[in-house]
Amino acid sequence: MVKIDLTINKENLQHNIKKAKENKILIPTIDQMIHPEHTPEKVKEGLKKTGLWDVNPLNLFRITWKNEPKESGGLYNKAPNYIELPSSLTGVPCRIVAMVGKWFPTGCHKVGASFGCLAPRLVTGQFDVESQKAVWPSTGNYCRGGAFNSALLGARGVAILPAEMSQERFDWLHEIGAEVIATPGCESNVKEIFDKTNELKQDPQYMIFNQFAEMGNPLWHYNVTGNALADVFEDMKREGDRFAGACFTSGSAGTMSAGDRLKELYPDLKLAVGEALQCPTLLNNGFGGHRIEGIGDKHVPWIHNVRNTDMVIDIDDEDSQRLLRLFNTPQGQAYLKRELKLEDEMIEQLTWLGISGIANVLCCIKMAKYYELTEKDVVGTVLTDSAIMYRSRIEELNQMHGAYNEQEARLDHCLHMLNLKTDNMEELTYAARKRIHNLKYYTWVEQQGETVEDLNALWYDKEGTWDAVHHQAKELDELINAFNEESGVLGML
Repeated sequence: MVKIDLTINKENLQHNIKKAKENKILIPTIDQMIHPEHTPEKVKEGLKKTGLWDVNPLNLFRITWKNEPKESGGLYNKAPNYIELPSSLTGVPCRIVAMVGKWFPTGCHKVGASFGCLAPRLVTGQFDVESQKAVWPSTGNYCRGGAFNSALLGARGVAILPAEMSQERFDWLHEIGAEVIATPGCESNVKEIFDKTNELKQDPQYMIFNQFAEMGNPLWHYNVTGNALADVFEDMKREGDRFAGACFTSGSAGTMSAGDRLKELYPDLKLAVGEALQCPTLLNNGFGGHRIEGIGDKHVPWIHNVRNTDMVIDIDDEDSQRLLRLFNTPQGQAYLKRELKLEDEMIEQLTWLGISGIANVLCCIKMAKYYELTEKDVVGTVLTDSAIMYRSRIEELNQMHGAYNEQEARLDHCLHMLNLKTDNMEELTYAARKRIHNLKYYTWVEQQGETVEDLNALWYDKEGTWDAVHHQAKELDELINAFNEESGVLGML
């Protein structure tokens, strides 16, 4: 089944409503995440006294791109949080704009994708908070978002992630009280994660929320991230500007559905998917390990609408590592200030780029060079998380390469950003797109139990699959409103 199953389990649903009432949990709608100004006034009053990362159910209403950029007490901006990168930094004339994930709870937008996967099963009763654990298979950030949402909703969370992810991720998961399972390998070892989830799936106490296959993930990004990026463009555009492109590295490929929404609103927009050059699965049916934390490889996610993707762009993981060091060391920041004349505010904002966010920006630069985009063109992306989760990686780079200095900073900027070429990328023909789509067969049909009929439907039946899922947000919101009404929590706040 491709669409999200919204069948009601009445007994389990009553358990979930009871838990919500006991813990004063009010669930936000997708509409409120798109338009946080629709948040109830009682919730807004509570948020004024709540920290952004507090394990407080009110923070469900901060699953939006429009939070005030404050660590505590913030409400909402009219426009999403975003930064525009100067041409002196990027080396291209086109305007590159990135929405900021740092101001979500947990400091990462994956808290939204995990909500999109959990909410349908919670408000239908398919997931029972009392008797089941929520399992979050991930290459890092999704399981953090899932563990956070589990805690907010009174559920027990289990995080599965590769053992070689940054130590900060593991520390945070233990602090929040999640059960943590480390699987062998690095960012690219997704099959090992799937193998563990299939093992747990045999025990009915575990319910798997697989971001690579759950249609709640693209539903959330299409509706929330896609519309937010459109809001950003409308906020920053000048006369004659056009929204020329959007680029997203493929972790679960959920964010790619934001591109589906953008292509509806801006039909000339080009949509690119990024991956690590060290694991060129989409570009070259390739494999390997890499260091761009925040994306996962060696397969094509079930939820990637490949037919709507215009370009594949591969990024060398050395580029993202070197730029992480440039943006987050005193010597690198001194170079940015002295040589590029960047303002202190922009230098601070560059610390909002985590490793995958840097890779997203590099994809935008390569797209801009390939299409020879001008100052009238805008290319958009997202910054999944910030450098907060990678302090240990920066220290490892310092130990590996020795003390940093401004000369090395200049070299890193020139070699790893300004000198990017249009190599290791492909503008996709119909046949090339279908080649990538066909790779889904080996992971999802042979290994994970999906059907050939559904695989073909994802290619041939846009209206019955992708469009149908995107439009289920309205039906989901109706179920959320019914859940909240029966729990009566709003009246208790």
